[in-house]
Amino acid sequence: MDARELTKSDFYFDLPQELIAQDPLEDRSSSRLLLVDKHTGETRHEIFRNITRYLRPGDLLVCNDTKVIPARLLGEREGTGGHVEVLLLKRREGDVWETLVRPGKKCRPGQRLTFGDGRLKAEVLKTVEEGNRLVKFTYDGIFEEVLDALGEMPLPPYITHKLQDKNRYQTVYARYEGSAAAPTAGLHFTPELLSAIEEMGVGIAYVTLHVGLGTFRPVKEEKILDHHMHSEWYRITQETADRINETKRAGGRILCVGTTSTRTVESAADENGIVHAGDGDTQIFIYPGYRFKVLDGLITNFHLPESTLIMLVSALAGREHVLAAYEEAVRERYRFFSFGDACFFADFSGCTEFSK
Repeated sequence: MDARELTKSDFYFDLPQELIAQDPLEDRSSSRLLLVDKHTGETRHEIFRNITRYLRPGDLLVCNDTKVIPARLLGEREGTGGHVEVLLLKRREGDVWETLVRPGKKCRPGQRLTFGDGRLKAEVLKTVEEGNRLVKFTYDGIFEEVLDALGEMPLPPYITHKLQDKNRYQTVYARYEGSAAAPTAGLHFTPELLSAIEEMGVGIAYVTLHVGLGTFRPVKEEKILDHHMHSEWYRITQETADRINETKRAGGRILCVGTTSTRTVESAADENGIVHAGDGDTQIFIYPGYRFKVLDGLITNFHLPESTLIMLVSALAGREHVLAAYEEAVRERYRFFSFGDACFFADFSGCTEFSK
């Protein structure tokens, strides 16, 4: 199908509400793993910790080491005492942040806000794209420490349970603060599993992409090419760029952990598939018809119907194969979304474990 003809309804599947995972498993690596051959659509069911059986010496895992900040602030509007919720999206400069504010209509420029009995204060400066607000914060001490004390983890809207442990919405390798949402494919890895992967001769490299809330924004236009993709900041170090390029030259596979790592490496690659170090903003939108320059395989969670993320996966493994795999996952009662189970899309031809 021509990409110009693709509509969001082409990526719809029926998902029972009870399959949306509300809480993380006690053992990160005990989630289920659905393996899908990206060429044939053939599937196999596994436990995530057994992913080592499907990796090869010489492969390179690319992980996103962004760290989620407790970006949800609950406070009051000065003068009225009315409730306000502020979600930090992106630091613009210094103490000025682009935010999502509710109720937006009552937070016009000049409105002052207060949080934690005045420990943190803010003023709405102006309204910007998509109704977001630029807000300037004032406080005593270090902003990150104040935020850690007052902020909550900004869980996706489909998770209604309160998170008991903030660290369960972080990967074990989270390092650089700046995300409003977790790169959830990485939540399945434990330090022990990462060590076992490296011991078998599989490399692990890290990129940084600060995940914005645009990840959860629905595609509203019926034709997917009319969708406006959100912008996210990324960085690739020279060391990581070199490791990716060397792996490709040696014939190893580049296996991205999550759609955020995928968007990062594809944004940083030239037309010859060479990845270049650097940082910047990306609005890359990957959908069927896209030719991958770097990615060979993808480890990811199960995504929302009609989302840009399921479109990305369909670009790699084919829309029909992806939707068939999702339908199988629904039948098998897999757990979906951020705290749910995982998929691994790759070429499994010649893999004896997969064909058993």
